[in-house]
Amino acid sequence: MNAEINFSRTDILEAGKRTILEEAEAIHKISSFLDDDFIDSVTAILEMKGRVIVTGIGKSAVIANKMVATFNSTGTSAMFMHAADAIHGDLGMIRKEDVIICLSKSGNTPEIKVLLPLLRSRGNILIGITGDMGSYLAEQADLVLNTTVTKEACPNNLAPTSSTTAQLVMGDALAVALL
Repeated sequence: MNAEINFSRTDILEAGKRTILEEAEAIHKISSFLDDDFIDSVTAILEMKGRVIVTGIGKSAVIANKMVATFNSTGTSAMFMHAADAIHGDLGMIRKEDVIICLSKSGNTPEIKVLLPLLRSRGNILIGITGDMGSYLAEQADLVLNTTVTKEACPNNLAPTSSTTAQLVMGDALAVALL
């Protein structure tokens, strides 16, 4: 690295600590958002005859993949379906008895807006995990799990940090409750 470093070791530690504390605060807040939709989501998954299909776009898709891994390792059969691939033919992997979880921070991305009517037309239970309770996803889902964060840990409030951590923790809460 030839770039000149304009910050101290203390600055680096402070940035790391600040990130951890801001994300911890975001997680603490989402625990207060658990409500009847969380209970009904767990119940729907427990009562399903199929699998949990988890979908998302962008960083939410990365978290969706991790959720699938956690579900499978804790005994809940799950499969990942990328939202962009779904609208280009992968909807065939969904069976009538499956429960679908869709992750989207904004709940308003173009891919999600195209995907949701296709999912709704299949008659599956749709669980939305979103950070915008007024979003298209929140309106279209049968059950909504709120992962709203006040701000990202990123100093520019842009990079998905606190929001993806909130999604990750909500997925873990579902998996553990299913145990």
